[in-house]
Amino acid sequence: MDKSIKSVVVGTAGHIDHGKTALIRALTGIDCDRLSEEKRRGITIDLGYASLDAIAHDHTPLRIGFVDVPGHKHFIRNMLAGAGCVDAVLLVISAEEGIKPQTEEHLAICSLLGVRRGLVAVTKVDAVTPERVEAILSEIRSFLQDSFLGQSLAAIVPVSAWRGDGLENLRRELIHFAADTAPSNPGHLLRLPLDRAFMMKGFGTVVTGTLLSGSLQTGQSLALEPGGRIARVRGMQIHNRPEEHAAAGCRIALNLSGIEVAELSRGQTLVELQTLSAVAIIDVEVTLLPGCPALKHRSRIHLHAFTSDTLATVSLYHYNVVEPGERRLMRLKLSRPVVLVPGDRFVLRQASPAVTIGGGRVLDAHPVPNLRKAKSLAWLETLQDSSLEQQLFLRVARRVTSGLKERDLITETGLTQEALQRLMEPLLQGGRLLRIPDEVLVTREHLDSAAESITRHLIAEPNHAGLKRSEIKSQLNLSMEVFDFVVDELARKRKLSMRGELIYASRGDSSIPDPEEKSLSAIANAFQSAGLTTPLVAELAAHLNLADAEMRRLMTLLLRDKVLVRMGNHEIYIHREPLATLRFQMSKFRGQTIDVGSFKQLTGVSRKYAIPLLEYLDRERVTRKAGDQRLVL
Repeated sequence: MDKSIKSVVVGTAGHIDHGKTALIRALTGIDCDRLSEEKRRGITIDLGYASLDAIAHDHTPLRIGFVDVPGHKHFIRNMLAGAGCVDAVLLVISAEEGIKPQTEEHLAICSLLGVRRGLVAVTKVDAVTPERVEAILSEIRSFLQDSFLGQSLAAIVPVSAWRGDGLENLRRELIHFAADTAPSNPGHLLRLPLDRAFMMKGFGTVVTGTLLSGSLQTGQSLALEPGGRIARVRGMQIHNRPEEHAAAGCRIALNLSGIEVAELSRGQTLVELQTLSAVAIIDVEVTLLPGCPALKHRSRIHLHAFTSDTLATVSLYHYNVVEPGERRLMRLKLSRPVVLVPGDRFVLRQASPAVTIGGGRVLDAHPVPNLRKAKSLAWLETLQDSSLEQQLFLRVARRVTSGLKERDLITETGLTQEALQRLMEPLLQGGRLLRIPDEVLVTREHLDSAAESITRHLIAEPNHAGLKRSEIKSQLNLSMEVFDFVVDELARKRKLSMRGELIYASRGDSSIPDPEEKSLSAIANAFQSAGLTTPLVAELAAHLNLADAEMRRLMTLLLRDKVLVRMGNHEIYIHREPLATLRFQMSKFRGQTIDVGSFKQLTGVSRKYAIPLLEYLDRERVTRKAGDQRLVL
């Protein structure tokens, strides 16, 4: 697809037999009723799709994709599967019947799902008098007054799909608001919720869906969640046109290899490899609709998110019931895992009788296990109305002195590496967050707290006896990355000293450098300065005037402390910080393949270093060997 084309997905909404499908057919020439039962009964049962290509007022090419949903109350579940992935709504109201129960329920669902743009088509005006049209227009304006359509002053267009009255006005209004609709989920990882999966003769497995976020290209490997099964995109179509590339907002069909159609179903999600995974426990903000039943602790309800539908058990932080119209924080335990990230919208329905009771947004899709309820609630209350930048800080801060790996923060937020870096930059520049080796993020406050704990622990030791590294780490419950970084920093500042496996509190005469510490520091600095093209051990020993045996002993200490890393069986040693930088560089190419030549060009190293480095990245699961190339995970 031409990347300059702007794609917007519009969902129909409205009561049964108000003319949604006929209107889409009149606008696009496409009949969305594809099932024989739909044609026999004359009603929409499942989701239908169509598209309209147009040019905006600023000459930007537009592609408006339509998702035609059922209006019958028995098919609300199918309606929700379509409504969860739309950017805007086309609310259809018959001039003959006016506002009906599903008109109200569909509008409430769109509001709960966070839809904020749209317009209204008053259909079948050819079947009523002009006076009736004026009366129904007045009724609709009053009905919409307090809704998002009323607040956005959405256009209300009288039309006749049969005679063609008002179709040009409707098409013009659709183009106008589609051109002004902002892209959904910018800066988020690729997600494609599936709404159909079928076999096509001569092609094999085909799936369809709306690309919620990210971009997609043919040849790309994707993971199917839940489960993590890998499939490859053999071919792609956007509204029946073969394409090589798709951007967020597109309705797409993918021809997949490596997976059978029996393994696929509506509600599953395709994601980039090793990014997002389906979750079963989420912390959410929920608002109940006025007039619905109260919601009790441990209630069982249906959760609808994008194309997924699963039972969920309600766990209230305050055990008192949630009253109609009330907004509350709660935890939902899902019967079936779903791919969700913070900010995702959902709808809640009662199982019996089947009725929409409310909805809300996901605040946290990865709650910290075993955290006390009171702490979880306090954290959620702080997070609830925070800026995106502050939310990132809060997510790192709740991990206390364990820190949080950048890759885990990407999974937790659903943000791309680039978006995460942009949002974190002020926090890193201001010193509120620190990035330590192995791409671990930790707050300055908790890093200082870890340093104080280690120092206090050593000082409390009788006669300044040393403590084993492993003993201090286990007693203080610090992550390996944070512990190693803090110990190195304290040693550099002469606030502690190291003798092999033992660590000692700083002595009063620490102004006189310890010979061993001086040699270790000199070796580490030499390797760090060299980057990825490291010096020969023998040459460095001669330069530092160290005997071979002493050099081997000191190198062993640096390897044990993970300051240096040996490249497999090769006699090549690299400092951990250049390796951390390399892993960060490689993360920008996730989902892409790279060969030895490209890697040499990227890093500036010779083949002597390139092969051991690529083997190291394979072991660290940063890359995976595929023939003569590597797939960046």
